[in-house]
Amino acid sequence: MVVFPGTGEALRRLQDAGYLLFLVTNQSGVGRGYFTIQDVDRVHDHLASEFARQGVRFTHVYVAPEAPEQPSRGRKPSPQFLFDARDEFQVDLAASFMVGDKLIDLECGWNAGVKRSILVRTGYGSEVERLAGERLRNGFIAQDLRAAVDYILG
Repeated sequence: MVVFPGTGEALRRLQDAGYLLFLVTNQSGVGRGYFTIQDVDRVHDHLASEFARQGVRFTHVYVAPEAPEQPSRGRKPSPQFLFDARDEFQVDLAASFMVGDKLIDLECGWNAGVKRSILVRTGYGSEVERLAGERLRNGFIAQDLRAAVDYILG
């Protein structure tokens, strides 16, 4: 697991500005039998612990463990987990942002009606930007999470 430099600081800035932080993740390796949901939970617990040292707290983690061909309630690009956050935590989706490094992340945000979906070039983002072309016209592209947070807090 790699956490990009500056991630904790960027998340802390959002949190300090009053944003709730959610992790929405597809983990198809569970559905494919590569690892267990308990493995995923251990990774998320480790991340939460590491970020807590920097004063960062995730409000909730939503996981879609199904393989792509399996039925799933929340697998991105479905907006269901964002709707769940809206309903469970009174999140105003129209004032919220979806940040990710894949097109399905941005589509999830668009499908939920967030204020803006942001593609970060880190992770898979640069390749997505190169291949997706016009499909990114409604998104914002940021070099990394720090730049995305600068845009959000703009």
